[in-house]
Amino acid sequence: MSIFDLVVIGGGVNGAGIARDAAGRGLKVLLCEKDDFAQHTSSSSSKLIHGGLRYLEYYDFKLVRHALNEREVLLRAAPHIIWPLRFILPHHKALRPRWLIRIGLFLYDNLGGRKLLPASNSVDLTTHLSGAALKKEFKSGFEYSDCWVQDARLVVLNVMDAQARGCDVRVRCECTDIIRDEGQWQVKLQDHLTGKSDTVTARAIVNASGPWVEKTLDLDEEHESRYGVRLVKGSHVVVPKLFDHPYTYIFQNADNRILFAIPYENDFTLLGTTDVEIEGEPGTEVIEQDEIDYICRNASEYFDTPVSPEQVVWTYTGVRPLYDDASENASKVTRDYKLDLDTRTGAPLLSVYGGKITTFRKLAEETVDMLKSPLGFNEGAWTASESLPGGDIPDADFAGFLAQCQDKYAWMDDVVLLDYARNYGTCISVLVGKAGNMQQLGHHFGGPLYQAEVEYLIAHEYARSAADILWRRSKKGLHTPKGTEEILQQWIDQHYDFATTIDQLATVS
Repeated sequence: MSIFDLVVIGGGVNGAGIARDAAGRGLKVLLCEKDDFAQHTSSSSSKLIHGGLRYLEYYDFKLVRHALNEREVLLRAAPHIIWPLRFILPHHKALRPRWLIRIGLFLYDNLGGRKLLPASNSVDLTTHLSGAALKKEFKSGFEYSDCWVQDARLVVLNVMDAQARGCDVRVRCECTDIIRDEGQWQVKLQDHLTGKSDTVTARAIVNASGPWVEKTLDLDEEHESRYGVRLVKGSHVVVPKLFDHPYTYIFQNADNRILFAIPYENDFTLLGTTDVEIEGEPGTEVIEQDEIDYICRNASEYFDTPVSPEQVVWTYTGVRPLYDDASENASKVTRDYKLDLDTRTGAPLLSVYGGKITTFRKLAEETVDMLKSPLGFNEGAWTASESLPGGDIPDADFAGFLAQCQDKYAWMDDVVLLDYARNYGTCISVLVGKAGNMQQLGHHFGGPLYQAEVEYLIAHEYARSAADILWRRSKKGLHTPKGTEEILQQWIDQHYDFATTIDQLATVS
């Protein structure tokens, strides 16, 4: 029977970050995820690394400060999948006075050690590039900085780094029971790919199950939890691009929520999000028509050309497992996190409540620090200065890195090259291998998707299905012909046998 210092349950951004941090401190770690990595909450965000400007209204200064500090830490760690954005906030006279917004942006500029990102400023929307797409009544506004992130890729890169540091990674492997046993844990696992079950021993468990955190706790008959979780559904829609410039909009709504309009995948605009509290089992939620109508209606309050539900080409929905702070309004529930460490029987169990993608690294650091005493190790925090796989780009200079790639792979289609550089960073050399022309990238599935990328994602990034490849490791589902997902799945089924271990996968012929 295998013995681990730590078993991390849950392969979202928090679980992946915790596994990476712990493995990097020399602990023997196992990470298990019942579905695909980032399949749920962590691939359903607004794709932003941001301080949370609107949280200032709720006086959540600690959360905003931590998030602002993390923006530039993460930007340096993964400049291929994280990059700066400039946000335009049109001034809506009926909602908030200019002086209040100006004070908020002053705090936003100065709360969090900003060095790489430019400060905020006022803009004249009658002359600014971003003003052309807006209704003429919006004559002035504000401009400030935050960052974009490929959210699902952020999760996978943390998992890859955890594995490189010795973590035992198990995807589509569900924890079915946890049993206290003389100061340790017996953890039962069910592999959904092989059908095999396994039991491992763990000195400690981290429950990073996200929306399922309480369900995982219920596996332990002796558990006592001081905290609860509220499940809030957030939905987004994707439409053909509504403007032809690099700025992102943040719109104020009459209900005190905000709406983002973000340039997305070159040809589209991402709009969201909603806040809908849900009850019952998470994982089956879908966007409702009234959510689509809400997003389009509020976007149309600002854009000169109305946005209609008929324009929507794709939607996604996720559930945020928010720490229950007893707020009456779901939009006002804190996005901060709580860590609950139970050491009553000498078998530590630490449960994670809440959190947001921007603060995942800090959450992971605090989590592993809390386990120092129970597990008896002294190694300190290390992730603040280490890059993620593919992110070891000198001076975080993506433009310079891209220029080098253009020289090295001059034969590659420009769209494909930019896509590879953006998604894989310095790992592009592993993906491309010995290919010297487009034909040597293998079978072309349509759009920018080639066999070489599919093989790379299966071999190195735990992809096991067409959906993993088209909608999480990439967003090529938006750029490939209708029916590609079915064709790709058939190809995978013909060439790979996931009922074996990863080391025994059938070789692509």
